[in-house]
Amino acid sequence: MRFHGVACNARLGDLKDEEQKMSEKIPLLIDTDPGVDDALALLMAFNDARHDIVGLTIAAGNVGLQHTVRNALKLCEVAGRDDIPVFAGAPAPLLHPSPDAGYVHGQDGFGDVGFPPAARRAEAEHAALAILRLSHEHAGQLVLVALGPLTNVALALKLDPTLPQRIARFVVMGGAVTCHGNITPAAEFNFYFDPEAAHLVLEAFDRYDLADWEATIAHGLHHERVAAWLRADSARARFYDRISEKTRSWSADRRGDHWFAADALAMAFVLAPEGARELAQRPLAIELQGAHARGASIVDWRREGGQPDKANILLRYDQDRFEALIEAALAAG
Repeated sequence: MRFHGVACNARLGDLKDEEQKMSEKIPLLIDTDPGVDDALALLMAFNDARHDIVGLTIAAGNVGLQHTVRNALKLCEVAGRDDIPVFAGAPAPLLHPSPDAGYVHGQDGFGDVGFPPAARRAEAEHAALAILRLSHEHAGQLVLVALGPLTNVALALKLDPTLPQRIARFVVMGGAVTCHGNITPAAEFNFYFDPEAAHLVLEAFDRYDLADWEATIAHGLHHERVAAWLRADSARARFYDRISEKTRSWSADRRGDHWFAADALAMAFVLAPEGARELAQRPLAIELQGAHARGASIVDWRREGGQPDKANILLRYDQDRFEALIEAALAAG
């Protein structure tokens, strides 16, 4: 009986360990440049019970750093997530100046609606240093998602090239895998804004998940459906309705019946990877020199160069699941 009791106690201990593992949240670090579509992605992450957001690292991109930091802090405040630390990072690309996307997002990145700034400030620690520190604190478990230009991650890699060894999963929103760009004929905005950073980062990781602009186009959100979500009686929906009005109007004038939220699709892939319906693994390189193709993401679809299949490219995602994640995030109390 004594041995039976020991066995039972051991089994109970195993069950408790399994329950603890199931209850443990996945640490998530989001590098971002808010931006209207970044804001939607962040609301989705805020609403996810399976992940613990350990920080937001902020770069310039959609608009200047002073605005992207301000926007991250304000969104946290509106969503009741002032527990999430915000770290300011790179104010410009590594080498060459680049235009922002204020004409889409508003000059302040949040639709120029004139909201008051958040009560708190960003942390004193630089974003690149925060990425490295958090990668050590959550080594082997950390999910890193990059929603903007890859400047902060590139700086972190230059300080410590062993960073990829501590990242469990790296998800990137960037590129246009058949060179149907959204900022130039060939390039997507994030990679075009800082192609040197994109090159350094994607070369450093042995494997990464990629949600590109062309996947975004394949998963458009009908304007009327988005408008219905934004009528929800929640602080998040009301705030997002205000800050996204300008970009949704811009999109309706130029892109037709559907609105495209690139960072939201990437975040769906982060939070619910099981929603992926079609993926392709291929080598990918960033064009740095081309007069017409700087910042383009060149995929070796026929594997002619003999390079490894580092990019795990999202081609198709469950549309119903994608939209359900957005709707739930906007209506969250």
